[in-house]
Amino acid sequence: MPFADTEAMQAHLDEIGRTVARGTHAVLILDRAGWHTTDKLRVPRNITLIWLPSRSPELNPVENIWQYLRGNWLSNTVFEGYDDIIDDACEAWNKLTALPDVITSIGMREWAHVGQ
Repeated sequence: MPFADTEAMQAHLDEIGRTVARGTHAVLILDRAGWHTTDKLRVPRNITLIWLPSRSPELNPVENIWQYLRGNWLSNTVFEGYDDIIDDACEAWNKLTALPDVITSIGMREWAHVGQ
């Protein structure tokens, strides 16, 4: 989707709600972006939203993903324009998605796997 907004978040929730196995429940951990916390969202009954504390990017693994993208493929770059930014970001994202073990290691939180 071209924008991170309430409409995109609703589509995201609807898709998760459709794909969660019958009889199970999904928990989504979110930062406090406005499109995550708006009362305009219709959260499916099989999803629970949990918000991270305000101003705590260290608790949000996606912040580490962005840091990795910047550090490996997007730093020290002069972009000619908006389309170049989008193209380079998509290329970096595709490179990263081809490395699932790297994604796991970036997002891993040892404290979240107690007893496993």
